Amino acid sequence: MNDSIVRFFLGGAVVSVFALIGDVVRPKSFAGLFGAAPSVALVSLALATSRHGSEYVSALTTSMFAGAAALFTFSFISCQLLKRTNLSAISVTLFVFPVWLMVAFALYAMVG
Repeated sequence: MNDSIVRFFLGGAVVSVFALIGDVVRPKSFAGLFGAAPSVALVSLALATSRHGSEYVSALTTSMFAGAAALFTFSFISCQLLKRTNLSAISVTLFVFPVWLMVAFALYAMVG
């Protein structure tokens, strides 16, 4: 229970700080980048460091980078398909989702 309370308050504080950064940064489309993912990742890593040590956090960080690269690939391909074809967003998502899975699992296999 204590871990949940710490996560709640630390997560809220870090999300608030990143939301302020997102509000200041131009263009406003970057606000979403600063709103959730970095703050959740930082809080998770801080709590994991205090509980499990640096080796565990190193593996966790590597997995986060692999996931970010897979998401970037998914986003890039999706944007290109949406701009260049008349496919709907759901069609593109369903089409590119297997690519995201392949990239994510390939990177996971490479980094262990």
